[in-house]
Formats: sequence, C-alpha cells, structure tokens
Amino acid sequence: MKAAIFDFDGTLVDSMYVWKKVDVDFLTKRGIPVTDEYTDKMRSMFFETAAAYTKKVYDLPDSTDEIMQEWLDMAHYEYANNVRLKPGAEEYIRRLKGEGILLGMATSNNPYLLMPCLENNGLDGIFDVICYTSEVGMNKSNPEIYLYTARKLGVEPEDCTVYEDIIEGLRSSSSAGMKTVAVYDPSNEAYLNEIKDAADIFINSYDEFI
Repeated sequence: MKAAIFDFDGTLVDSMYVWKKVDVDFLTKRGIPVTDEYTDKMRSMFFETAAAYTKKVYDLPDSTDEIMQEWLDMAHYEYANNVRLKPGAEEYIRRLKGEGILLGMATSNNPYLLMPCLENNGLDGIFDVICYTSEVGMNKSNPEIYLYTARKLGVEPEDCTVYEDIIEGLRSSSSAGMKTVAVYDPSNEAYLNEIKDAADIFINSYDEFI
C-alpha cells in the first residue's frame, strides 16, 4: 500500500463511551433519569435532531443550539483529557510513517473534538491529511469520504488500505476498490460476524501487526 486511511472513533481511539456519558451527565445535571429508550433513540439520530428531540421530550428551557453546545463542550473535555489510543495504535502508526506510507484520516468527528485528542495522545501533525464527512456531505455508507481522502493524499483507491470499526465504512471503502482492515471495538459486538466478513483482515488489536 501507498496510503493508510484511518477512521478515528472506535478505530484509533477508545472513545465510544463519550456520548453515552454526555447523555447521562447532561440529564443527571437536570435531575432527569436516563432510560434505555432514550439512549437507544439518540444512537440513531443526527446531532441537531437529537438536541431537538431532547428539548421536546423533556420540555427543556434551553434552546437547541444551547443543548448542542453544552454536549460539545462536555465531549470536548473527555476527548482533550481522557480519551486514549487503542493499544498498539501509536507504535503501528509511527511504523507506517517510518516506512514512507502516507497517513490519512477519514472521520465523522469534528476538529473541535479530534485535534485536542490527537495532541493529548502525541499524534498531532503525524497525519498527512485529515478529512471529515461534513466536507463531502455524505456519511460512511457512501465511499466518497474515502475517495476524497485518497485524492487529497494523491493516491489511487487501489493503493489505499482503510482501517475501520463499522460495517458501513468497511463495505463502502471496499466497494471503492480499497483494501480493508476491521479493528475490533466492543460497541460493534452485535455486528462482529458481518464485520469480519466485510473486511480483508480483522484484528482485535494493533499489537497483532506489531
């Protein structure tokens, strides 16, 4: 391969706990019990839709924008201070860099959360390009974010290997002609067999490569 394209959440870092923690802390602060029904609904919603739903269902005086900003600030604290790389990730990435492999990131996250997390984990500046789904206007069920990242790196899709933890990303990047590595994350346990089938390689940890 000439380029390695990494997803961020659940692939490079153990961050999938953050938004559930935000839900719990946000509601607990207001004396509202957290239900499984609420957290399940939140998982499938876009950010603004989730804020509007939360405001409506709990009759909150906060505006939708205020709710979203509070959520972002709570998540920012976690990403900047507590979110850590998956075991072996830093050594593996530095090894690729040392071998002259171009490093890209294709993520649904945003710079406000991602950049301080990279800095706190000693990886700021190591990626040649960082691309966001917001730049292409499509989620990871569409391969455009991976193709966009490849174009920014200046390489052909067939020369890229994509590292992902979600089935949608593995399938779409594979459909674009890229090689795929599935990285285990507990949040996707229910889809583990499908994830293994969709990927060229499955790893439980980057230590397996090292």
